[in-house]
Amino acid sequence: MSSDDLEALALLHDPVRRSLYAAVTTAGGDVGRGEAAQAAGVSRTLAGHHLDKLVEAGLLESGFRQQEKKGPGSGRPAKVYRRARGERSVSVPPRDYVTLASVLAEVVDVLGAEEQAERAARAAGAKIAGRHPGERAESVLERRGYEPYVEGGVVRLRNCPFHALSVEQPLLVCSMNLALCQGLLEGLGDDPGRAELDPRPGECCVSLKQIGVDIEGD
Repeated sequence: MSSDDLEALALLHDPVRRSLYAAVTTAGGDVGRGEAAQAAGVSRTLAGHHLDKLVEAGLLESGFRQQEKKGPGSGRPAKVYRRARGERSVSVPPRDYVTLASVLAEVVDVLGAEEQAERAARAAGAKIAGRHPGERAESVLERRGYEPYVEGGVVRLRNCPFHALSVEQPLLVCSMNLALCQGLLEGLGDDPGRAELDPRPGECCVSLKQIGVDIEGD
């Protein structure tokens, strides 16, 4: 844990900043000051102040939305905000699970133990399900940081909780993530076939078919 991480996350203790951060991150793309202000129920000026503080802390990134009209009279480009690509974490006392997980992923790769890893991941998903009897899979995934949302009859997962590892070992981590989600679904009495690999830039590699929705091609 670094002091920068602690200071950055401390900013989210403020309810206005927390609401603005949520408004930006749940949108899944660029969000203007006015949009964030409306979602958080505050003025545009106040929203701009707090959003810029979140940018300074590295929790958000900012840019400018391209204008359709260019040249004289087009006005200033609108400032927009999006989730920062970096990660922040706090552990007291400091812990480093990511390094060990990275080493274990390397061992799996060297030994060619991908199938065993997938079986273990599926069992882990079933174990998680056992702690949430009667809950919907989407609710459990939400609690575990996947940030599910519905688009076109598909439940997509905006955040990958294993992002740091997936950059190093994408094939292994994505296959294990899929197995974990399938095990979770099965453990909840749901259809494990709902989960499938469906990678999108900046999102989790797994998506779920919505219950009761026919997906074209099935």
